[in-house]
Amino acid sequence: MDFISIEDIITISVTLFVIIDVLGNVPVIIKLKAGMTNFKPGEITLFAGALMISFLFAGETILKALGLDINSFAIAGAIVIFLIALEMILGVKIFKVDPDNTKSGNMVPIGFSLLAGAGTLTILISLRSIYSIMNILIAVGINLILIYVVLRSTGWIERKLSKSGLTAIEKFFGIITLALAIKIIRTNFFPE
Repeated sequence: MDFISIEDIITISVTLFVIIDVLGNVPVIIKLKAGMTNFKPGEITLFAGALMISFLFAGETILKALGLDINSFAIAGAIVIFLIALEMILGVKIFKVDPDNTKSGNMVPIGFSLLAGAGTLTILISLRSIYSIMNILIAVGINLILIYVVLRSTGWIERKLSKSGLTAIEKFFGIITLALAIKIIRTNFFPE
């Protein structure tokens, strides 16, 4: 049985929250929501959670089939996370999301590309190299609750936080994301 650590759960939860960046994606989610006739926060959350958990368990098997080791993938993931952090801090777009692509309904533009996108799936494999599965699963669950609350509250968030407020939050979490990328690289390059 995996060891449950509150400290690790908090660290993983914050890490996932930063990478998923549901608050930073609120403007895009609001735009997508406006173009949808049937916005379903519960279904979007469950879909994103299923992707995250599936990749957490099957991701390593996929890597082995490709002849890759977890440390190499963790370092590659850290580079992706580093680039995401640069996006957040500098306000540049490196990874493109097409907010006008709403033909796939709720699941693909929001559930997959925004919430459980490449960065999130990469970090799950990277986190496995440092933390126990049980702690990661609990942190994923916490984040799914937060995702659901944010998705249900997009209208309220839009009214309460100005664009500059959302930008400030994104830059703050960008610094945390950058530090995380460095930690993953250090841990996998120089294991103790």
